[in-house]
Amino acid sequence: MFSPIEIPFGCVMMFNVVDLKDGVTVEDVELALGEMCNVVKNTYGDDKGGFIAGQVYKYSGFVSEEGSVGDAPEDNQTAAKIKQGELAIVTFWESFDQHEKSHADRIFKEKFQALAEFCDETYELGYQMLWQGVPE
Repeated sequence: MFSPIEIPFGCVMMFNVVDLKDGVTVEDVELALGEMCNVVKNTYGDDKGGFIAGQVYKYSGFVSEEGSVGDAPEDNQTAAKIKQGELAIVTFWESFDQHEKSHADRIFKEKFQALAEFCDETYELGYQMLWQGVPE
């Protein structure tokens, strides 16, 4: 459950931002989140399913001045466009099509709906890997 993961070159990364409703804490969603992640891992984690690995992060509030270009948003309208949410779910897949097929499946939809009930919004962005490396 907490072992290192290996990400093969050429996979896709899905970045899901989870914005919880006011008053809902990360602890409130732990069971629903854990069940959803377990279904993905155990149901779609093979060559046919395409799931490679995943990670869940809790937003910590730090912003890198060294890694940012431009000014931080100063008004609410701009800030709303950069909604960070309380959680980020990062998953790696063999292909975007396999991701979409898994997420259209009834089993996944049931578990995702249980998490979504705690949320104002979730959105998932897909990225194609261009580079990876480790220290030499």
